[in-house]
Amino acid sequence: MKSDIEIAHESTLEKISKVAGKLGIAKNDIISYGPYMAKIPCGMIDQKKIKKSKLILVTAITPTKAGIGKTTVSIGLSLGLNKIGKLSAVALREPSLGPVFGMKGGAAGGGYAQVLPMENINLHFTGDFHAVTSANNTIAALLDNYIYHHRNQADGLKQVLWKRVLDVNDRSLRHVVTGLGGLTNGVPAETGFDITPASEIMAILCLSENEDDLKRRIEKILLGYTHSGQPFTVKDLGIAGAITVLLKDAIHPNLVQTTENTPAFIHGGPFANIAHGCNSIVATKMALNFSDYVITEAGFGADLGAEKFLNIKCRKSGLHPALSVLVVTSQALKMHGGVDIRQIKEENHEGLIKGFENMDRHIDNLKSFGLKVVVAFNKYDFDTDAEIELLRNHCMEKEVGFAVNNAFAEGGAGAVELAEKVVEMTEEKTHKPLHFTYKDTDSIARKIEKIAQRIYGARRVLFSEKAMAMIPKFEAMGAEAYPVCIAKTQYSFSDDEKAYGAVHDFDFHINDLVLNNGAEFIVAIAGKIMRMPGLPKDPQAKNIDFTDGKITGLS
Repeated sequence: MKSDIEIAHESTLEKISKVAGKLGIAKNDIISYGPYMAKIPCGMIDQKKIKKSKLILVTAITPTKAGIGKTTVSIGLSLGLNKIGKLSAVALREPSLGPVFGMKGGAAGGGYAQVLPMENINLHFTGDFHAVTSANNTIAALLDNYIYHHRNQADGLKQVLWKRVLDVNDRSLRHVVTGLGGLTNGVPAETGFDITPASEIMAILCLSENEDDLKRRIEKILLGYTHSGQPFTVKDLGIAGAITVLLKDAIHPNLVQTTENTPAFIHGGPFANIAHGCNSIVATKMALNFSDYVITEAGFGADLGAEKFLNIKCRKSGLHPALSVLVVTSQALKMHGGVDIRQIKEENHEGLIKGFENMDRHIDNLKSFGLKVVVAFNKYDFDTDAEIELLRNHCMEKEVGFAVNNAFAEGGAGAVELAEKVVEMTEEKTHKPLHFTYKDTDSIARKIEKIAQRIYGARRVLFSEKAMAMIPKFEAMGAEAYPVCIAKTQYSFSDDEKAYGAVHDFDFHINDLVLNNGAEFIVAIAGKIMRMPGLPKDPQAKNIDFTDGKITGLS
């Protein structure tokens, strides 16, 4: 089969005005970024129309380094729905340059289920990530300037919390010292860099309902504490308006197209292992505004992305998925069943069945929110009918839907079975209200405990002294009612990335708590998770090139 980028290059793109027209969006209402990309002003969202559409959340079992293909399934499902006559749009996050040049090599779907133009989407796109980086680092520069000019005054800062960001994987920047070289170069300080998707600005962009809400949230960002112990915010610095100006274009959702010229909204890009892992509220609502079925995904496994989508994004926005699609592969099931990674492509019924334990935990978790579940088997050419039937029968026993997805090889035609199952289950009159894992009124520690125990299967949560010391500070700022966003490894239910399967009865370690006051959630940092990733020994950047006027190596 051809590579992803070969398929992308051979695909015939339609003008973005024509794609917008399929949604009923007039040419004069779009902001074009060349012939094939556009922004749609967020002011076009009509809240009344949103309630008439159906939102489908695509998530997955615990991912492995063999991959799951969740984005490919999300795009494929939207293609399949359009193929059977339903007006569907997919709403996804934007790829980060860090993973693109690090481990992934691209994040725009795969095979015949891609979003296009994939080179632009995987690289600079419409500049949203650069705008977030600039906004974040402008705050850092203005904060350092304030510290420099108030260094000998009582109203100066005692503790600085704000870091700079870059959209690269660079372990060397995790811990740095700034302000060296003499007094005129600033005040020396220990600090560090996070990756852009971990910036609170990215979270704010994705959770804001409009420009006014964006500015309101920026004002609330906690930058540090004064010598008297008072919180110091962007509002105190007096620069919220300037930062909003840097994000005035980034707030609008991006419209592109799939390999079959169907609509795709791609906007925002927080990671799910270190942030809340969902595309923007405005992009999701825009898609719901103009289509009948909206397919959106949440990052990594359901214990991370789906949990945060439901407990944070839905709680804040009022969104309610009609159904959740849980993506599985035979390779991932076998890895969670204890099969050696070198043998996961071989038929192994025992290993597959053992891996059902991980899948079942995710199914039960999704049901605990009140969601219907369809298991989507993402098919590879080495998968056998016997193993597919084992999984189909198990799903019948679990009383969840099941469908095979082959969109990677066949595009929308390969996702018709999944699309028909989704339509069938969403038309049933048995929708339940959304049940959150914790209450707004629970204490900060209790919210974390409920997620760790009810979703992850932990025995208990152990808080470091540093984390416990943060709680009264957050409570004093009125943040106790905020939801929590747990930053942990994506490879396990626990905080140990090597603990595969359906691990349970373990201790879950919270090492630090960070208040994202503008995003209005609390980040709990678990285990050894890093907010600035490193590069692998052989980064994908080695495979990416520009030859004869074409980009190669992206996937």
